[in-house]
Amino acid sequence: MNKLLISAALAASAIALPTNAMAQAAPILVVDSDRIFADCTACKAATTQLQQKQAAARARAQTLQQQIQAEGKPLQEAADALNGKQPDAALQQRITAFQTKEKNAQQELETAQRNFESTVANVKVQIGNKLVALVEQLRARRGAAVVLAKNSTIANDGAVDVTNEVLASLNQQLPSVSVTPLPQQQQPQGR
Repeated sequence: MNKLLISAALAASAIALPTNAMAQAAPILVVDSDRIFADCTACKAATTQLQQKQAAARARAQTLQQQIQAEGKPLQEAADALNGKQPDAALQQRITAFQTKEKNAQQELETAQRNFESTVANVKVQIGNKLVALVEQLRARRGAAVVLAKNSTIANDGAVDVTNEVLASLNQQLPSVSVTPLPQQQQPQGR
């Protein structure tokens, strides 16, 4: 009878050991990615630079708009004074030159917007790639099965939140990022 009780106790403890080992291994970790992107050193510096670039782009857009309006007003008045008659060659040439300036200004603004969007994407790629690598290293080191974004959980235990550790590693390993547009990929040459 004692042998049976001892065997049962050993079997129960053998079953309980993996559960305890898994609980200690923290199979799930949580990272507050919103906090990471708001507080990391590279993120803050990039945000400041992006805001400056955006302000400069807005100022340039306003300058172009004022120039176009200033040049367009006298042309519109001259065209209105014709009362539906065709403009002479000189006025037509001024109108064509104005339309070219207007088109060039619009293209400049569109190019600036694409460059800004590309720059934002490049910043996100640099930070995101480093963040994923750091989180993967931490997951492997801690023996976790998965790392979740904190904002995608309904509730979580603070003991599994590794945000501070990830943030410290990110700040150390990625103190800054390039605030430039994404590198252009080479187009293959025709045969």
